[in-house]
Amino acid sequence: MRLLLISLRLLYMRGLAVKNILIVLGAGLATLVLLTVLLGSGSPANKQEPSLVGNQGDAQNAPSANVDGNLFLVTRVIDGDTIEIEGGQRVRYIGIDTPETVDPRKPVQCFGVEASNKNKQLVEGKRVRLEKDITETDRYGRLVRYVYVDDVFINLKLVAEGFAYSYTYPPDVKYQSQFVEVQRVAREQKRGLWGSCPTSSTITLPPTPAIAPTAQPTNQCTIKGNISSAGENIYHVEGCGSYNATKIDEARGERWFCSEADALAAGWRKAKNCP
Repeated sequence: MRLLLISLRLLYMRGLAVKNILIVLGAGLATLVLLTVLLGSGSPANKQEPSLVGNQGDAQNAPSANVDGNLFLVTRVIDGDTIEIEGGQRVRYIGIDTPETVDPRKPVQCFGVEASNKNKQLVEGKRVRLEKDITETDRYGRLVRYVYVDDVFINLKLVAEGFAYSYTYPPDVKYQSQFVEVQRVAREQKRGLWGSCPTSSTITLPPTPAIAPTAQPTNQCTIKGNISSAGENIYHVEGCGSYNATKIDEARGERWFCSEADALAAGWRKAKNCP
C-alpha cells in the first residue's frame, strides 16, 4: 500500500513538471513567432519611408529650365535692343528701337550707351523667357522676340523708362498699343532720352529694322509712312488725297503703321490733303 502511494505521488509530480515544461515551451514559441513578425516587417526605426522627391539619380536627370526651351541664359548684351543667348544665337527685341552704339557706319547716338548699359543691367547673366509674335528671324538670322525676366517685360520697360522708343513693325504688332502708350507717358515726363537728347536726336526716323519687309499692308496696318523728296516723314491714311498714289519703299525707311498714334510717336506728321 505504501509503495502504491509513493508511485502515485511520483506520477503526480512528473505531470506537474511536464505541464510546466509545456507552458515554458509555449511561451518560448509565442515569443519566437512575435520576433519573426517584427523582424519581417522591420522596426519603426529602420523602416524606409517613400521619398517625395525621388532618388538622387532622378534629381540629377531632371531637365533644367533652359533645357525644356522656356528659359535661356543671356551671355552677352550687344546693345540696347539686341542680346546673345547661350549657344551664340542673337535675339532682336520686337517693337522697340534704341539709339545706335555698335554700327560701324554711324557715330554713337545720344543715349545709346545708357540704353545699352540699362539692357545689361536688366538681362545680362540672367535667364530670360522669349515670346514669338509672327516673324521667326530677321534677314541677319537673329531671333525676333519679346523678352521677359521673371514677370518683367523688358521690351516695354525700356520704352517706359525712356531708354528706347516704340518702333512697331508689321506683322509683329501684338503689343503695339502698349508700346505707344508708355512712350507717350515717357515723352511727356521727359524720361531718359526724351529729356537728355536734342529733339532732332529723339524724333528722327530710327534705323530700318532688319525684319523681312512687308510688301503689302496687313489688315490692321494700312497707314502709309512716306518720306518726301525733302526728307520729311509724312503719313497717309485711307481717304487722303495722295493715299492711292503713295507707294511704300521700305528700303528707304518708309513703313506701314497700324494707327495714327504709332505714326505720330515715331515722328511722322499727317499729310495736309487728308480729311
